[in-house]
Amino acid sequence: MLLAIDIGNTSTISGVFDGVRLVADWRVATDRARTADEYGITFLDILNARGVESLPIRSVILSSVVPPLTPVLEQMSQDYFQAVPLIVSSDLNTGLTFRFEQPQEIGSDRIVNAAAAYARFGGPVIIVDFGTAITFCVVTELGEYLGGAIAPGVRISADALAKRAAKLSSVELTLPKEVIGHNTASSVQSGLIYGFAGMVDGIVRRIKLNLGKECFVVATGGQAALIAPVSGTIDEVRDLLTLEGLELLYRKNQSH
Repeated sequence: MLLAIDIGNTSTISGVFDGVRLVADWRVATDRARTADEYGITFLDILNARGVESLPIRSVILSSVVPPLTPVLEQMSQDYFQAVPLIVSSDLNTGLTFRFEQPQEIGSDRIVNAAAAYARFGGPVIIVDFGTAITFCVVTELGEYLGGAIAPGVRISADALAKRAAKLSSVELTLPKEVIGHNTASSVQSGLIYGFAGMVDGIVRRIKLNLGKECFVVATGGQAALIAPVSGTIDEVRDLLTLEGLELLYRKNQSH
């Protein structure tokens, strides 16, 4: 059994694989103050609740964009699962060739998503990840990781708007009935949802123009399912793309 962990700035997403089959997945808030023991107990409680505590976890793969938490989850893996985790970086066998000026600067989540998307869909492919930031990654038909774009995420933009505009408050991130808001809440929802859909479509179209060819566009992350229905460029949403990529990278690098 493989435990796959992706530490994001807002959430930590994890899953357990039996071979290539995902048998359980969960999401917890990323908390920089938690200790290895606190994370370990949380993971064991979740595994117990999901009914997979009896399945022995032999290996761990870890992706992290929160450097202070990387050693914490490494320690948890060793103490609670007796496994030294494989840490995702551009040095692993990813199936990709990096055409990026400083590959070591690429977020490990972007590497995982790009590897998973290229393995599943081929190229050229654009990966849009709706996380704390919205990231765009571009992979060519030859498996070349070219780079992409990074923009503020939907939730942090909504929070900033509520914080900085005295007469606006936080709203639920749901799709309004129409683009013209008829009250303050629906107006903010329209601006966020349709605004970010327009931003995504604009960047994707410019990437395609830059490449001079059509690309398959796959979206993942917390708000992907919310934005995709009003986007004109997203072809498919895969909520668990990152976990798929972690399992793929572990298989490719078992010798590590």
